[in-house]
Amino acid sequence: MTVLVTGAAGFVGHATAHRLLTRGERVVGIDIVNDYYDPALKAARLATFDGLPDFTFERLDIADAAAVADVVRRERVTRVVHLAAQAGVRYSIENPFAYERSNLAGHLSVMEACRHAPGVEHLVYASSSSVYGDRPIGGQGFSEDDPVDAPVSLYAATKRACELMSQSYAALYGLPQTGLRFFTVYGPWGRPDMAYFSFSQKIMAGEPIEVFGEGRMARDFTYIDDIVDGILGALDHPPAGEGAARHRVLNIGDSHPVGLMEMIESLERALGRTAEKVMRPMQKGDVTATFADVSKLHALTGYGPKVMLDVGLERFAAWFRGHYG
Repeated sequence: MTVLVTGAAGFVGHATAHRLLTRGERVVGIDIVNDYYDPALKAARLATFDGLPDFTFERLDIADAAAVADVVRRERVTRVVHLAAQAGVRYSIENPFAYERSNLAGHLSVMEACRHAPGVEHLVYASSSSVYGDRPIGGQGFSEDDPVDAPVSLYAATKRACELMSQSYAALYGLPQTGLRFFTVYGPWGRPDMAYFSFSQKIMAGEPIEVFGEGRMARDFTYIDDIVDGILGALDHPPAGEGAARHRVLNIGDSHPVGLMEMIESLERALGRTAEKVMRPMQKGDVTATFADVSKLHALTGYGPKVMLDVGLERFAAWFRGHYG
């Protein structure tokens, strides 16, 4: 069995590929390794695969449909974990066409490769909690059955579009697919554009941090190991049924939203330093809060987050010191 992991040089792709290898899978990784954030970090992630005989890497653009189809066919891929995308809500304000190419054309390339290649049993792809738009937290988490028709960023709109594209391919071709709506992922080897990572860089450099939304935002921070548990659990349980029933979307998060100021306090403890904070208003495209209802993923796979934020940030801080000296 061969699993294709797109975005293998990225945060979640790197962790997912390693877990697949650990459990005995053959993994083919692809990534464009662009400069959206530090390419040296991506190279360092890829270096962790050196010497592993069951891992193969190819550098390519997922929007190159012919190249993606060639890899899927040549490597006899049986399952796909599609994690490559142009990330970042704020970046989409300034660079919208990057999202059109990577998120829309890229997703279509992967679906086309899967439907034309023999033997692809399941495509799991990354969606996002951003599809829920800006809404208040109630007594329960955001449910997959909630409305998702009011995105507040282009990034969110592209992720919802990918879900609809996948729904159509299930209806047309019976391609088994699972979209995972990721809530805020953090941990070692993370993305420097995420708040906890950029805050750490500034705190350790003695620079002030900008706290947007006046610190009133909340996020469902989910540790990377828990996210990978959910990805592999979903991968191992392809949707049954016929036609459109062969596509589903599932939340994957921690189900425990934490206020931004509480996260900063936890990060300060983990780093052993206090941050100088500059309060800023909410930025365009940001949402006030996220909160995952993961009952469907739990019922399917037994998924249950294990790592609380304090512990996860301590692990991140230890990695951060080790990696950056």
